[in-house]
Amino acid sequence: MRTTKNIILVVWLLSLSLQADLFAQAKKIKVACIGNSVTAGYLLKDPAHEAYPSVLQGLLGETFEVGNFGLSGATLLKKGHRPYYKTKEFTNALNFQADIAIVHLGLNDTDPRNWPEYRDEFQRDYAWLLDTLKKNNPKIKLYVCRLTPIFSEHPRFKSGTRDWYWQIQKEIPLIAKDNQASLIDLNSPLNSRTDLFPDNLHPDQEGAAIIARTVYENLTGNYSGLKLPVLFTDHMVLQRDQAIPVYGTANADEPVTVTFNHQKKTTITGKDGKWKVVFPAMPHGGPYQMVVQDKKKKIILNDLLLGDVWLCSGQSNMYFQLKQSATGAAELKQFPSQPKLRLMKFNPVAETDAVSWDSTTLTKLNQLEYFSGNWAPATVASAAGFSAIGYYFGQQLVHEEGVPIGLIQMAVGGSTLESWIDRYTMEHDPQLVDALSNWRKSDFVQEWARGRANLNLKNAVNSRQRHPYEPAYNYEAGIAKLIGSPIKGVIWYQGESNTQNPELYAHSFPLLIKSWREKWGIDFPFYYVQLSGINRPSWPYFRDMQREVQYQVPNTYMAVSSDLGDSLDVHPTKKKEIGQRLALQALKHSYHRDIVAVGPVAKSALVKGHVIEISFADGSFPMVKSGQPLQGFELVLEKGMVLPVAATVLNNKVQLQIPSQIKTEKIRKVRYSYAPFSRANLVNQQGLPASTFSLPIN
Repeated sequence: MRTTKNIILVVWLLSLSLQADLFAQAKKIKVACIGNSVTAGYLLKDPAHEAYPSVLQGLLGETFEVGNFGLSGATLLKKGHRPYYKTKEFTNALNFQADIAIVHLGLNDTDPRNWPEYRDEFQRDYAWLLDTLKKNNPKIKLYVCRLTPIFSEHPRFKSGTRDWYWQIQKEIPLIAKDNQASLIDLNSPLNSRTDLFPDNLHPDQEGAAIIARTVYENLTGNYSGLKLPVLFTDHMVLQRDQAIPVYGTANADEPVTVTFNHQKKTTITGKDGKWKVVFPAMPHGGPYQMVVQDKKKKIILNDLLLGDVWLCSGQSNMYFQLKQSATGAAELKQFPSQPKLRLMKFNPVAETDAVSWDSTTLTKLNQLEYFSGNWAPATVASAAGFSAIGYYFGQQLVHEEGVPIGLIQMAVGGSTLESWIDRYTMEHDPQLVDALSNWRKSDFVQEWARGRANLNLKNAVNSRQRHPYEPAYNYEAGIAKLIGSPIKGVIWYQGESNTQNPELYAHSFPLLIKSWREKWGIDFPFYYVQLSGINRPSWPYFRDMQREVQYQVPNTYMAVSSDLGDSLDVHPTKKKEIGQRLALQALKHSYHRDIVAVGPVAKSALVKGHVIEISFADGSFPMVKSGQPLQGFELVLEKGMVLPVAATVLNNKVQLQIPSQIKTEKIRKVRYSYAPFSRANLVNQQGLPASTFSLPIN
């Protein structure tokens, strides 16, 4: 009898347990979205449906219940001007009894009423909020968010918000770690999307959807499976003699295995969907196969080489195609077999020609989908449309060094220097931060470039429409996608769209070089082309400024092109010579060849009686091109008069005859090749031309 009762009791308990399980399965998982106006959906037309928590609800589905507890103006700081912990929204969030909490607070703490006064209390107050959520539900899963962007046109940006914002950003990962919370990065998906922030602080509907997608990925670990960056395709060249990172994204907490050159590396994808393995440095060689796989997908890359990778960047003269160059037709007609030369050309979705772009193009620009490309062996088909300068540079290196050379072309016709600098660097530079504001009407941007951009964007409906002449754009749409994969160095031909302000370029160009090196974590060499000759008055000053930069920035070298210019055309066709001059610089400084890579380098000008004697750097032997009379020298007098002057080469020096009409007026300096379209002809024994220069009289 007792046994029968025991059986009935067990059955009854099992029944209760089953009912409890069924109830538990029917109970929705509650997600509380805690935050400020970005969470609340400020500025959105229909926050109830467009704010990120509402979009997140649609992504998560019916098994979840998402609550929006955002409050405009709320601060995390308890002593802030509108502390979140005192609000009914916080009370409602606690009463919601959430299983998951997403906390995105801190933007309003950048207000001068808050951070300067109470910054030391931020971490403590954040910990209190998280502890309160845990006490309310000990099983709650907490997520802390890195802040969405505040862009430079925000009215308080330069007065303090910029600096306080980044101080808070640095604290948030520490807060997450110290409080056993997971970290969600809401900054990275949006910090390049100025088009989505009409008031520089609050995202529009598309921006809110990106936040929702980012939160969804972090909650579910679903990052759409295994993917590799744009650089990883068949025929790729990997940088030799440096550690080899292979990286990408996949679903969270999944093992990813990479097999390359008889080595295998395995890692586990992070909560953010990112993974990375690093192979040791290897010498040049190949071809190799690389296999990347997770549980569901396998990616096989074939015909990979280990060699030297060079980035070819700038504007139209770097973009100028081999088939358009003076020697291009002959080169393509008798194209040599070059198995060690590989080309990756990033093609723009639209050329910056004098046309107005359609809505599809404009949308792709805003989404930073401006560049696309794949690696390819150097063939007639792939080389014809490739950078002529880049091609001849790479061809020379293969010939001289015998190692595989990979060339990445990322250049945009007419692009400004500022378009290639990252936003953070510009925002924190006292001069360039202002170049980010209202750039289509700004004197920071050349009038021609502004006019062309305005024509391209004639059909734009978004007042913050993006364009490849816009400051930071080409970095965000292009260069940022290359960083992470090592390179040997950079060749650069740009400046035509910045000649209106040589002094600003002298400040900005070194900043670009420094920032790229910092982003890559490599002190790679930077070889650049001095502008050619053309009948534009500002160009001699610009060329002289370019000459000086190479002495101010370490591991930076210049190739002269003024002797190859065209008086009327900004695109001279003699590109082979320029590519080979860049290669000479690389062979000397990157490959340590004992060669002469530049023309005569003037060092000083000294008056000796009726003669001015110009001395040159050691090993720099001046001579006259083709036995012609020496041309291109002039004197600048103290009252501003400029006089051409006869010159001769004698004993490895240049002697200038002081004109007899100069009696009492003092000579201030000597200039060379200062005509906009110069016919100056000073060269060395190798035929390499001297740069435009100016020297004070000693």
